[in-house]
Amino acid sequence: MRIGLIAEGGYPYVSGDARLWCDRLVRGLGQHEFDIYALSRSERQEDEGWVPLPPQVSRVRTASLWTAEDDIWRGGPKGFVRRAGVGDGWGYGRRARRRFAEHYGELAAVLCAGGAREGSEGAEGASATEADRFASALYGLAELARDEGGLVGALRSENAVRALERACRAPGALRTAREARVPDLLTVAAQLEQALRPLSLDWYEDDGLGAADLCHATSGGPAALPALLAHHFCDVPLLLTEYGVRLRTHYLAGAESSPAVRALLAAFHGRLAAEAYARAALVTAGNGHTRRWQERCGADREKLRTVYPGMDAVRFAEVGEGPECADPDTLVWVGRVEPTKDLVSLLHAFADVRKEEPKSRLRIVGAPCGPEGEAYLGHCRALAAQLFPDEAEGPHRVGDNPVSFEEIGAPDVPTLADAYASGAVTVLSSVVEGFPIGLVEAMFCGRATVSTDVGAVVEVIGGTGLVVPPRNPRALAEACVALLRDDERRARLGAAARARALELFAVEQNVAAFHGIYLEIVSRTPVRRVVLDESGDPLPFAVPAEAHVPGRWTDRTTRLVARGGPPRTPGAPVRATPFPATEGAR
Repeated sequence: MRIGLIAEGGYPYVSGDARLWCDRLVRGLGQHEFDIYALSRSERQEDEGWVPLPPQVSRVRTASLWTAEDDIWRGGPKGFVRRAGVGDGWGYGRRARRRFAEHYGELAAVLCAGGAREGSEGAEGASATEADRFASALYGLAELARDEGGLVGALRSENAVRALERACRAPGALRTAREARVPDLLTVAAQLEQALRPLSLDWYEDDGLGAADLCHATSGGPAALPALLAHHFCDVPLLLTEYGVRLRTHYLAGAESSPAVRALLAAFHGRLAAEAYARAALVTAGNGHTRRWQERCGADREKLRTVYPGMDAVRFAEVGEGPECADPDTLVWVGRVEPTKDLVSLLHAFADVRKEEPKSRLRIVGAPCGPEGEAYLGHCRALAAQLFPDEAEGPHRVGDNPVSFEEIGAPDVPTLADAYASGAVTVLSSVVEGFPIGLVEAMFCGRATVSTDVGAVVEVIGGTGLVVPPRNPRALAEACVALLRDDERRARLGAAARARALELFAVEQNVAAFHGIYLEIVSRTPVRRVVLDESGDPLPFAVPAEAHVPGRWTDRTTRLVARGGPPRTPGAPVRATPFPATEGAR
């Protein structure tokens, strides 16, 4: 089968989100063909290049979410790959401008209505009428973009800002929307333009996503939009996978925005999520925490499946299966350094641990995430120096701080597995967490863990580690001390954690689950290619079942049959390929 895999800010780029599980999924399903459609988030990400692609990847098409430049041709590992064109939208005629004003104005009106009762957020409680209005406006803009060659210029225009302003000032608009000022409207218009940029791509033709048997969007938001349009224009079935809901991400990241910006963008993300859930054949969640958010945003429970991310257990096998050789007095924290990881609480908790276990040490292994992470790391270093002055065992010894800050690749921590192997207990102190990947890695290494009860932590741990409330240094310290003092309990919990991780979170389970889901969706999807006889009537049994058998053993003739036959003269009926052509290829 031919899969159109759509990713935003990740695969096939070297850096970004979800690149690892996407790469493992593609490599694990060698019997299928994959066309990759990638949306990049920055120029730096594009300059870093792609990961090596397996042979089952037929082609890669990319587009930028960070710029509105015209078509660019650039090379890639598979030869010249075209970045999809984005039209400027400034050459509209009067009729096109009217259509844009109508559809964009309707979209803005739905967002300003809030999609819910006054004072609530997101798409919860939205009426069917409002959902239909949003869908009509969205697909109306998509059809306009297809007819006119793009919408980027129109979405960035003064007319778009004026439409937003009229919707915010209209009777019945949300109170927060009525309070929007010009800077707020400009911010919302810019954010909507970026989110709606996939409308202007040229991916939705028969030689693009229309040629796929299934579209698999690897996240919500902009990645789900191309899949929605492929379903709208070409009736391609849609599978949506989320390891984090975009609406939740917006709430966490938008704290510094004004109430008007926050409310309008929350309404958009909620509406788009609800539309994607409604059109998708199936929706997979990476964990129960994400699944609850999907249900809150309107997903039908009958469509939901939980598929844990597949992680590579091989690189942790030596540590997990080897004898216990870690320092029994050392705690380890591994991850990206940022405020949501709450290292401040961890340092205060370790101060209490040192009172009970003076020989204990804490190793913080990780790199800062962006400028905010750099500043936070500096603050944590200063706090550690204040809480733990350098200590020396005697008058002739050099003082040493019991807290160390390190990065992967340093002489003492050459690999990620070495980081987990260096401590007897792995600690997670986050106040916000989706799927705790670092926790699963520690479980693969057979380490006992102490974690805060956030996100999907309890679901992942499942009784194989200790869980404490977030922002509670005393509880965190007591749990760490309990494990540091009990070698037998640490070993028992570590063995149970490794067994659970291998059972639930290994690559093989993830690949097998998606393989079954692909077959389930395609098996209940009507045939989209209709073959006509000479009189123009549908010809039954025109394409034999053998033409759809997956595999790369078929020759070009058979592959053309499976995809609808060779190119034909416009207006001429498609004639059935004789059965022996397929049979001879077998």
